[in-house]
Amino acid sequence: MIWTNAESPVEGVSELVRSAFCLLLELYEMDCEQFCDTKKPLYFTLLQRIIKLPWEAKAKYHRLCALLPYLGTDTVLDQYAEIPNHLLKCLSANHLSPCGSELYRCLIQQQRRELCDGSQKSAPHTELDLANQWARRWRPVLHEALTSDVTLLQNNSSTHLLPCTFQVFPCAVDHLLASLDPFAPGHLHAWACVVSSYRAVTGGSPWALQGSSTLETLQLALGSADDKVRLAALNLLCCSPKTKDAPTTEEMSLMRMFIPQNLNCESSPFRQHLQTGVKRFLVRIRDGCLAHVRGQKGKKKGDATCSERAQEILEQGIGFVEWLDQLPYSYLAPGHSYQRKKTALLLLSAVLETCTDTWSPDKKKGQPPANMGCLITCARQRGQWDFVCRTKQLVLISCLEDSTNEIRELSAGLLLRFFPPSFPDDIAAVLLARTQQLLCSPRVQEAQMGALMMKVLLQKSKEQPEDCRLSSSIPVSGGSHSKASCMVRFLVKELEEHYLTAKADMMLAARTKPIHGVLSALHRCLLEAPGSVYDTLEHSLTTEVLSLLENISLLLLGVLYGDPDACSAEKDAPPSFCDMGNAISSIITQASGGGEEEEGVLLSEEHSLVLTCCWVSLKEIGIFLGSLVEKILTESKLSKHLLTKEDLLRASKVFKNILLKCRHWGAVEGCCLGFTKFCASLLGSSDPELRDIPVHMLKQGLQVVQSPRSTSVTRRAAGLPMLILCIVSAGEASKTKQLLAHSIETLLETARTCLPENWDQTLDLPQVCAVHTLQALVRGSGLGVAVLQFAPAVAILSLTLLSSPCWAMRNAALQLYSSLCSRMLGQRPSSDEGGPAQHGMSPLAFFFHYPALQPFLLGELRGAAQDLQGPSNEAKLHLQPSLYPVLTLLAQLQPGVQDSTETLSDFLPPLLQLSASPIYSVRVMASKALVAMTPPSEYMNILITLTAQLPGPQQRCCHNRLHGQLLQIKAILDRAFCAVSAPSADLCEVLSRVDASLWLVTDAQRCPLVRAAYLGVADSLRRLCCETYLSKLRDSLMHDLQKPPQALEVGLSSFHQQAIHFLCTDLKCACQIWDSFSALSPDLRLSLVSWVVDGWSSQHTSLREVMQRVLQTNLREALLSHSVEYRRTYLAALAAVMAGGESALPQHLPQLAPLEEPVLPECLDLLLGDLEDQRGGPEFLSQALCAASLLLSRWPDSSLKTSMLQRWCSVLECQRSPDAPEVLRMACAEALCVAGVPLPCSAAIMSRLISTGLYLLQDQSQQVRLKAACFPSRLHHVRRGKSQRSVYLMQVNQALPFLLDLLLEGCWDTPGTLELLLCNLPQPDLRSVLREASETGCSSLYEQDEANVFAEPSVMSAYVLPYLLQMAEKHSESSALAQSLSAWAEESGAQVQDSLAVCKELLPAATLTPAWLALLMDPRLHSTLCGLVTRAAFLLRLLKTSDDVRHLCDPSSLRVSLQDVWGVLSQNGVHFPSTLTAAVAGELPA
Repeated sequence: MIWTNAESPVEGVSELVRSAFCLLLELYEMDCEQFCDTKKPLYFTLLQRIIKLPWEAKAKYHRLCALLPYLGTDTVLDQYAEIPNHLLKCLSANHLSPCGSELYRCLIQQQRRELCDGSQKSAPHTELDLANQWARRWRPVLHEALTSDVTLLQNNSSTHLLPCTFQVFPCAVDHLLASLDPFAPGHLHAWACVVSSYRAVTGGSPWALQGSSTLETLQLALGSADDKVRLAALNLLCCSPKTKDAPTTEEMSLMRMFIPQNLNCESSPFRQHLQTGVKRFLVRIRDGCLAHVRGQKGKKKGDATCSERAQEILEQGIGFVEWLDQLPYSYLAPGHSYQRKKTALLLLSAVLETCTDTWSPDKKKGQPPANMGCLITCARQRGQWDFVCRTKQLVLISCLEDSTNEIRELSAGLLLRFFPPSFPDDIAAVLLARTQQLLCSPRVQEAQMGALMMKVLLQKSKEQPEDCRLSSSIPVSGGSHSKASCMVRFLVKELEEHYLTAKADMMLAARTKPIHGVLSALHRCLLEAPGSVYDTLEHSLTTEVLSLLENISLLLLGVLYGDPDACSAEKDAPPSFCDMGNAISSIITQASGGGEEEEGVLLSEEHSLVLTCCWVSLKEIGIFLGSLVEKILTESKLSKHLLTKEDLLRASKVFKNILLKCRHWGAVEGCCLGFTKFCASLLGSSDPELRDIPVHMLKQGLQVVQSPRSTSVTRRAAGLPMLILCIVSAGEASKTKQLLAHSIETLLETARTCLPENWDQTLDLPQVCAVHTLQALVRGSGLGVAVLQFAPAVAILSLTLLSSPCWAMRNAALQLYSSLCSRMLGQRPSSDEGGPAQHGMSPLAFFFHYPALQPFLLGELRGAAQDLQGPSNEAKLHLQPSLYPVLTLLAQLQPGVQDSTETLSDFLPPLLQLSASPIYSVRVMASKALVAMTPPSEYMNILITLTAQLPGPQQRCCHNRLHGQLLQIKAILDRAFCAVSAPSADLCEVLSRVDASLWLVTDAQRCPLVRAAYLGVADSLRRLCCETYLSKLRDSLMHDLQKPPQALEVGLSSFHQQAIHFLCTDLKCACQIWDSFSALSPDLRLSLVSWVVDGWSSQHTSLREVMQRVLQTNLREALLSHSVEYRRTYLAALAAVMAGGESALPQHLPQLAPLEEPVLPECLDLLLGDLEDQRGGPEFLSQALCAASLLLSRWPDSSLKTSMLQRWCSVLECQRSPDAPEVLRMACAEALCVAGVPLPCSAAIMSRLISTGLYLLQDQSQQVRLKAACFPSRLHHVRRGKSQRSVYLMQVNQALPFLLDLLLEGCWDTPGTLELLLCNLPQPDLRSVLREASETGCSSLYEQDEANVFAEPSVMSAYVLPYLLQMAEKHSESSALAQSLSAWAEESGAQVQDSLAVCKELLPAATLTPAWLALLMDPRLHSTLCGLVTRAAFLLRLLKTSDDVRHLCDPSSLRVSLQDVWGVLSQNGVHFPSTLTAAVAGELPA
């Protein structure tokens, strides 16, 4: 029982089994002591049995932990030498990492106990001695884990292994650091993890570990391109065991550098970890400053040194918080990327949570210290920490209209939690008008914005006077209503107005009053606002809301039916999509005055408007109604009843109508959320009448499933299974267990019902509907494992129904079976290496939990195997539809578990017999199932049996059986003998039989599939085979490849490809094949170049030279080939060979192999011609660009190369565009790395390459940006003359200024450099921005995204400005530059002054206006203003440095004008990056 139940999926069983095993060991120990048994053989027996378990079994590690104290570490590690390797495998899979790390912790704890116990008898061990003993066994293991390429292994080892290592052996840190080289791949991350974990666990100073090199290595880690490395370095910077340990000056300086460079990181986990780290850092600052504030009050006069130190810490800490508080507001304006805004809001939240005295009632931890006010007062006295001023409030208000829900919610949360309890009157009035406008928008996103703003307005509005007017525009009847009640009444009236408009003119309502916005606002104001719903609602108002929802749902469903009365009828068949389309078309026709709608493939704008209005409103009705009932029943008061039973029955009818009479999945799915809450609330009620409502609905739903219908399959109710699922899930949550059992039994009975004699395949059958409903129950996450008790019956049903004559039934059964298998086996374990093909449950455990399945599955296998036992010459094909699904299930079970009871041995004969199946996929899956079902002790017996059946050359044989047997042999070899180094006697017998069957790979065997299968077996045994056999095999394969092509044979191409892979692992054969490349057939040449692309290794230099020579020689012929696939693969192979085997690793510089002979200019011309004319598709063009770049990089300098470089640069400039396919933009980045390092001598070409690099570093794709960052990283490596082969990859935001530095250093006086810098600035046309912002209303239902939503023109302005100022300072050093600068000033000076004048005109008045709020919401305003400020600052510097342009305007008046504009803008919600702010103030040096 202990052994079998260890893998039980039932919660708590595995823990009980583990406890029982520990008790068993204890009892045995006591028993041995009682009877003086010193040998204790049970321990060693158990250890051997545990060792035999597969490494994938969790129970293996738990049992080892329990057994370890009784045997000792040395015994366990000596007997079980694979422990380190298996631990690494465990840490590479999330589901095994906890048990693996627990075993490691037990091992090192036991090791320390044994060492300390031994030292008591002799000289005591020092910590250094103990660490030496630890390092002897474990340092290589941790080093391998921490520097691994497998992300999970890295993360789990640093998270689980390092902390317990330093807790047990603190001095182990020296051993770990000594083996790390920061410039080696993976070592920088390991270094940061080791040092940060050491600091967090021991409290030791990281700066004392390796002297001054620690800070240098930390700076490298903080600027790494790898997110993991930067996070680990951040953790080192922020962590400290004592929160009062204030950060040092160096730490604060590093944080000021690090945070701005990481605001736009793509990774969501990175942002969360960044916020957590910064919050820890701020807590250290806060607590350190508070300690010094308290210390100042208690210190006596005269202690000047301590006082100065305290003042310094206070100044640094308060200044850092002030800087961090200002930073986010510069990047929250519309137009910045989502990533930057999300990170900025998270950082702002960290500041406000840590450094304000706002109490959070919902939090048990993380509250501000009691004396936080002292520190705030101290900061305010310095003119800092004004966290909640008006201009910051305006910035957050502008975020309420962000296009992403996350930004809106975060901003609203900050406004409600930390800012003053009410808005100023002018802000409230303007915001209310804006909100009402948005609530009537047909765009769902804008309506959601309005709903959120209405919620914020409600909570931020002042207490209402007696006439209860939120605003002059919202009159509500007088009385003693709360402001929430007033708002709800207003929204109900608004909802009624939307309903009446829709009732009169649906088209008008879809455009101007689309219902769903007000519904969402009502939901937020009523259910998300603080306070009880009973304080807001009365029964009359609740009834009014319910009546409105009922009427609206009937109206909208009637619109989709095309007949308002049809929806009221008692029929549960929804309209088909065709019917819905016709109904909406008729509405459009009526609205347009009877004109016919234009035919088109795409839906018209009007059609989308009506459909969106209907389904989104129905979805919102379901969500709102369910949440409302839940809140009312949860807060139920005896003195006040808001809902009667009749009201709840009406609500249930609304849900039933939407779920059964609407086909739109968005409406059904959204409604299900509310319906589940509705049912759970009723089933959890103490009133039996209320509990009966969902039960009665369930009975009605099951009756609908069972009743025969004359409805077409295209009109099947998509929501019927969901209705049943919602009720049953709610029943499970409220412990009403009988609902699930009753539903499953009814559905099983319905599905088993025989089809009528004259069934119509075009009609919706009850049996099919029952199977689909069962699938919904199996997949429903709300049911958890409760549905598994019915798994055998459902599995048997689904497998049986696969033989149904009805296609719809077979389709439904297959879907049900697939969902059930996923539920029974659980999700496949995840790991970076793809994980095992099997799940974590062994066959023994699977049939222990589902015993009813064993005889059924075995019967299916035996039946299929019996069908194959007819006469050998009988060519009859017996189909058993359930066979392949059964084999698939068995193949997914975890192999390698010993079956001591031999209960599963009956599965082996039919699986072996299925090798003769005439169906290829059955033979393949049978081999996989055989491995899973065979206990390890039987592997060799089966191998001997199968190899004994291999026929001789003269024997007749069934090719299907022979192919299947070879597949089974290979499958078992790969599982059981992949790590065997010395063959046993039995394995030698297997080898001799395989050797004797060599004819199976020769021409004598006519079936290519059999030959390929035999070659697979030989490949698995290659390490153990003698050289004579291998030589014969290679000769046979070479002979076959060199034969002229014959007639087309099925499987021959696959065999040849496998033969090439086999031969090319031998250096001599590989060279021979490549030398005969031009004589091979086209298919073989394609296979050969595919082998290079699929994973060729460049360990043999001589082979690479042969391949490069052959590929270059045949390049022209390949480029002229008519096969696009061959050309693409050929070019990919050429790139792989020429760049060396490490071209895929950005940390390595490619080994640039010299050309054996000059590559014909014609080849390069062909490649560039294809690229220029866009011939061949994106995939081919990307390979062509990489190949052309490689050829260019090897070309000796000449005038011809210069012209080719110019063409190549033009191609890059064309393909770097955001509109180009991503694969081509990635190829551009790779091309820069290949042919752009080192930079060409020509300044013109250099500037063009840097320009392309700048574009690609702002690309929307993270992969393209990372690849583009390799270009400056390699340039930096080459320029510094580093001797290491490994390249330090810098972060994208460090690569941008590095390229700009290179541009100014090498091309500052080159024509076009100034234009290159200026083209990165936003367009300065402020008037057009103002004109477009003033245009109200949306022109379409959906807004078109920018081609590159990641690009941020305002951020680039801050990057570029310092370099423009440097160009201005160099005015006098170059006449060409002076001429360019003067020309720009002449051309743009007037426009800059005009734009500043426009700014003065639009500057807001003393109070907020709707026009200014609309401008703040416009995404182009901020970037245009940043571009204007950048140009104005540049012009000012030019006026100062150049006499040639001073006639354009007065510098002092321009400065005053710029500063005036900047000052007013910064007070009214426009915040500029610090670089621009410093430039306006004249603080930015050249």
